[in-house]
Amino acid sequence: MKDEYENPLTTRYAGREMRRIFSPDHRYRRWRDMWIALARAEKKLGLPITDAQIDCLVAHRDDIDYDVVAKKEQEIRHDVMAHLHGYAEFCPEARPILHLGATSCFVTDNADLILLREALAVILRLTVNTVAALADLARKHRSVAALGFTHFKPAQPTTVGKRACLWIQDLLLDLERLSFEIEHLRFRGVKGTTGTQASFLDLFDGDHGKVDELDRLVAEEFGFDRVFTVTGQTYPRKLDYELLAVLSGIAQSAHRFANDIRLLMHKGEVEEPFEQSQVGSSAMPYKRNPMRSERITALSRYLISLPLNAAQTAAEQWLERTLDDSANRRIVLPQAFLAADAILQLCMNVGGGLVVNEAVIAKDLEKELPFMATERILMAAVKQGGDRQEFHERIRVHAVAAHQAILAGADQNDLLERLSADPAFAAVSGEFTGMLDPATYTGRAPEQVDRFLAEEVAPILDRFGDLLGAEAVITV
Repeated sequence: MKDEYENPLTTRYAGREMRRIFSPDHRYRRWRDMWIALARAEKKLGLPITDAQIDCLVAHRDDIDYDVVAKKEQEIRHDVMAHLHGYAEFCPEARPILHLGATSCFVTDNADLILLREALAVILRLTVNTVAALADLARKHRSVAALGFTHFKPAQPTTVGKRACLWIQDLLLDLERLSFEIEHLRFRGVKGTTGTQASFLDLFDGDHGKVDELDRLVAEEFGFDRVFTVTGQTYPRKLDYELLAVLSGIAQSAHRFANDIRLLMHKGEVEEPFEQSQVGSSAMPYKRNPMRSERITALSRYLISLPLNAAQTAAEQWLERTLDDSANRRIVLPQAFLAADAILQLCMNVGGGLVVNEAVIAKDLEKELPFMATERILMAAVKQGGDRQEFHERIRVHAVAAHQAILAGADQNDLLERLSADPAFAAVSGEFTGMLDPATYTGRAPEQVDRFLAEEVAPILDRFGDLLGAEAVITV
């Protein structure tokens, strides 16, 4: 329907898999998985539940009549109960044991944790592949000398590959946090209405061992080896903040990368991938705007803002539970992951297809290199005898004049010609040409690239080798 609002994250930006994870269909099927797992565990521990009842639940796991559910929710104003009624219509014989002893958060919170784990796995794969794409870029251009910038003003030269390593390093820090959260993610488990497990203790006639085993069995069915030992009605909402903080970190890294690309595209040193029929501007046909990098920064800015929302939700929880988290989390959690997915798809695309214009880079460096050479000229002149301060002042005067000439439109930086014509530098002017080799100004940048890729990037790509090979999907 085009007469209602659509979320651009789902219609334009995020990938198919992430959209599926947070789809209503997938969520509600996970709810049903929770009911099935609970019934199985309760039967195994001795409650009077039959194989036929469980078989019926399994057989109708994917049969969701959304019209029936919607009508019931309008009537009772409770989504979990509406879905319970809808499920029971397909499995009337299982109605008496469906949701036995549980509270709504047993279904919703545990299912959310499953969805979050699935979504984190997608983010992990995309981040690893983004690192791989940038590593290829760094390796290919490890020794391509380029003008460095501090304050976006010309500074000591670096290499294109070294600059790419700075982008990668940010992402490696994100991967460390991301891996930690995935490895330490816990299940809410089977805790009851306020987290005391009282209803299950009643069901098992006071047998604490069976209640603990029920908690373990349900978590085990979904591949969780850890559960929260204590909860209120919900799992700690602080966990949502921790996960969104990791996504925010990824967005920060992506934003920094994309901003650098935007600046370098302005100078013509690099270009984003640009399709043959792509239009850069509706008014200016010649334009090749950094639209993908701009989109990365736009989406990253949004994602960076979301952890504060989650932090406020975590801080606002009352005692064993309050419901002001529910509507908020339905919006914030999916959109955070959808945005992160879209950002990383774009980063993979831009990083993997970046065009490096070496001729432009060399020309930019050539224009500034005489200024970079002045320290060497100063030292050489002093070695020949003379006053350092006097040489420094002469160089300063000539450098200012050369800079003004460039601002006035001069095509070349004539600083060395000015210094060669100054009698004070006659003893060293023959050395000037040899001082303009760009490779002598990049220090250990190429070697740093080699070491960084070998010692820090390669182990990560080896560790997550089974995740490599993902391709970015950019729909607009």
